[in-house]
Amino acid sequence: MLCLSAIDVIKHWGCFGYLFSHLMILYSQANAASGMAVHDDCKLKFLELKTKRTHRFIVFKIEEKQKQVIVEKLGEPTESYEDFTKCLPADECRYAVYDFDFLTAENVPKSRIFFIAWSPDTSRIRSKMIYASSKDRFKRELDGIQVELQATDPTEMGLDVFKSRAN
Repeated sequence: MLCLSAIDVIKHWGCFGYLFSHLMILYSQANAASGMAVHDDCKLKFLELKTKRTHRFIVFKIEEKQKQVIVEKLGEPTESYEDFTKCLPADECRYAVYDFDFLTAENVPKSRIFFIAWSPDTSRIRSKMIYASSKDRFKRELDGIQVELQATDPTEMGLDVFKSRAN
């Protein structure tokens, strides 16, 4: 693999080369982020939510210094949807899973496990890049997700959205 310094790139390619080298650095940082580790507790708590229903929701956070996804908050089975939404910061990205209970048109109780990629418009661009590039790998670790939502503001993940996507 050919490895050129920024000076070599500028000499040979001028301004375009300089911009290209910066884009490659950003790409490699985002690519490195996609290799984010997943703490074992994330998988364990998700399994508890899915099989034992010991949690209503789980909020996950990426610890950039540790380069891993961790559990930030566990919601008790008695907690509400409003309790869940209060746990999502207004200006920081998060992943979350929510165990949504509902009644079908035939009045049969059902449940769906939602995965939410929370990326508010006011969050930092670097954070958005890291969460976006790590999402698919993280989701693969959580076997049993039934519905995925991507939200940038609370209206994109309102109860009406959950109800329409659950059926």
